[in-house]
Amino acid sequence: MSKTNQPLEILGTEILPGKGAQLNLHVARLHTHTPVQVPVIVQRAKKPGPCVLLMAGSHGDEINGVEIVRKMIHSGLNKPDTGTIICIPVFNIFGFLNLTRELPDGRDLNRSFPGTKNGSLASQFAYHFMQEIAPHVDVVLDFHTGGAQRNNAPQIRIVPDDTPSFEMAKVFNAPFIVGSKLIPKSIREAFAKLDVPFLLYEGGTTQRIEQNVVQTGINGAVRVLEYLGVKTPSEQLQMIEPSKLLINNRWLRAPQSGMFELAVANEAFVQRGDVLGYVRDPFGKREKPIKAPESAYIFCVNESPVVNKGDAIFHIGQEGKGEKSFRNQHQQ
Repeated sequence: MSKTNQPLEILGTEILPGKGAQLNLHVARLHTHTPVQVPVIVQRAKKPGPCVLLMAGSHGDEINGVEIVRKMIHSGLNKPDTGTIICIPVFNIFGFLNLTRELPDGRDLNRSFPGTKNGSLASQFAYHFMQEIAPHVDVVLDFHTGGAQRNNAPQIRIVPDDTPSFEMAKVFNAPFIVGSKLIPKSIREAFAKLDVPFLLYEGGTTQRIEQNVVQTGINGAVRVLEYLGVKTPSEQLQMIEPSKLLINNRWLRAPQSGMFELAVANEAFVQRGDVLGYVRDPFGKREKPIKAPESAYIFCVNESPVVNKGDAIFHIGQEGKGEKSFRNQHQQ
C-alpha cells in the first residue's frame, strides 16, 4: 500500500498533505450539450498512509450506497488521520439523473471495465476512471444494492481465496460474507488485476433509503478504515457476532407464474421443508408453496408482487464450517 507523503495530483489538481478538495471527473455531455461532471471528494491527512476509495452509485438507481457515502462525508468520517480517503458518492451520474441502472447508451457501467478511450460512453467513462483515479487507490469499498426488485440482506461479496479482502470483510462485520467470483469487465475485476483489495457491499434494494442497511454500511466502512490505520480506533464500534460465511449458495426460482407472497423475512434461517412463500394465479384456483430444499440462510428475496416462472425469488446459502470450507468453495 502507498505510504507516500508527497503531493498527490488527481484530475490535474495537486493536493498537499493535510488538505482536501472537491474535484470533478468530466467524461461527456448530455444530448443538450450540458456537461455532466462526477464529483470526486478527496481528503488527505498530514501523516502518510494508504489511499482508500469509497464509492457508490455505479448503478444510478442504487440509492442506499449513495446515502452511505453521503453520510460519511456529512459526518466528517471521510477525513483521515493517516493517508487519503477518496469519496465518489455517485459514480454513474448519468443513471442517477433518471434513477436508472444504465448509462444513456443503455450499457451497464459495471460491465464496461477497463474501458477504451474511444469506445462507447460507458467504455470511455470506465477508461477515464481507470486512468485518472484508480492508480492512486490502495483499497476499494464499493456500495451496491439488489436490483430488479430483489432485496439483498447486508453482505460483503469477495473472492474467497483473496486473503487481504477476506480479512477486511471479517472486520467490516456485515451479517453475511458471500463468496462471489469475479464478473468479467466489472470494476471489481479491473482492480483485482491491479492487485488492489476490494470489498463489494450489497444491501437493500433500488430506489430506497433503508436506514438499517445504510448504518450497517457506515459502521463496516469505519471498522475497515480503523483496521487500515486510516482512522483512529474508537470503542464505539465494537464488532457484533462474527459474519456468517455462506457456501453452496443458490437461487430458488418461481415454480409457476403468478402473484407472489413472501412468508419469511430476509436474513432468516430456515429449516428444510419450511414454506418460504407462495405463487398463486390471480383467479383463486392454483397455489404453489415454495419450500426450503435444505436448512439455510436467506440473504436475498424478490419483493415483486408478480413473478414469472423461473424468476429468481430466494437466494439461499449454508453456513460454512469455518474459514477453510469457505475458501475451498472457490476451488470447486
